Amino acid sequence: MTREEKVQYWLDIVADDLDLAEFLCQNGRWLYAAFMCHQVIEKMLKAYWTSKRDDVPPYIHEHKRLAELCGLYSQMTDGQRDFLQEIRPMNIEARYPDYKRSIANTLGEDKTRQIVEQTRQMQQWILQECSAAMRPSTSSDDTSK
Repeated sequence: MTREEKVQYWLDIVADDLDLAEFLCQNGRWLYAAFMCHQVIEKMLKAYWTSKRDDVPPYIHEHKRLAELCGLYSQMTDGQRDFLQEIRPMNIEARYPDYKRSIANTLGEDKTRQIVEQTRQMQQWILQECSAAMRPSTSSDDTSK
């Protein structure tokens, strides 16, 4: 598989996950919409990792750590870093029911729609960074021709 194909693998999954997050949000499934947003950001970070490195992204779900390891965290705005922290608890896949309930109680329509929108913005920004990382670099010699 080429690097481009590996990146596209992650981006294809992200597209499905983001569609599902929006569907869940439209249908009042706030907790699971937020969980899917967590998944979108995780997979976008893994796409960026793949665009920059030859090794496989680590099997971790911690956004901040992934962003630090692939070199993207230092490029993020304070708002983007805050958003990573905000959605950190939304990784509810294997959590106990009481924990899920406590997270669900922090969500509602407005909050979840905001999370989906911020996820879309972060997804687009990371996509731009992936594209920049995949572009062939040009040397100063090439510009003189």
